[in-house]
Amino acid sequence: MKSKKGLVLVYTGNGKGKTTAALGLALRAIGHGEKVYMIQFMKGSPEYGEVQAIKYLPNFQLVQKGRDCFVKKGDPHPEDLRLAREGLDLARKVIASGEYDLIILDEINVAVDYGLVQEEEVLGLIDLKPEATTLVLTGRYATEKLMEKADMVSEVREIKHHYMKGISAQPGIEY
Repeated sequence: MKSKKGLVLVYTGNGKGKTTAALGLALRAIGHGEKVYMIQFMKGSPEYGEVQAIKYLPNFQLVQKGRDCFVKKGDPHPEDLRLAREGLDLARKVIASGEYDLIILDEINVAVDYGLVQEEEVLGLIDLKPEATTLVLTGRYATEKLMEKADMVSEVREIKHHYMKGISAQPGIEY
């Protein structure tokens, strides 16, 4: 088998499916015997389907670094800042370890936009990435610098959403 080149992938945009795309990559990687680590920024609910599903999957670790509520942009709760800092420190440690083939930093782009972590710190994580590790950054509002540094950027654009019909978030679809 050829040696694998690690990539930097960004899933951004205002449409639904960025985390779902990253989870699809995780499933694919696990199918090839790879080790996956996912850190969810700004998410803290054990009710998310992926939190439940990883119990059945080998080689997949998921850590949530957020509260189970929305973060107020421009006025984050001190706990939001503390958890984001913990998530960033954990990301640094996991990336530097070289133990994982795929590392997903879920909602990291939003954490940057909301001022919970600094863009320069995320750029530093990319620089820290081992050659064979793929790093995925998800969330709306990916910065120009992060997108420039990435090997691939996919924008998920909302064309139509069932919220507009008054259909609320559903398990297995939104979480």
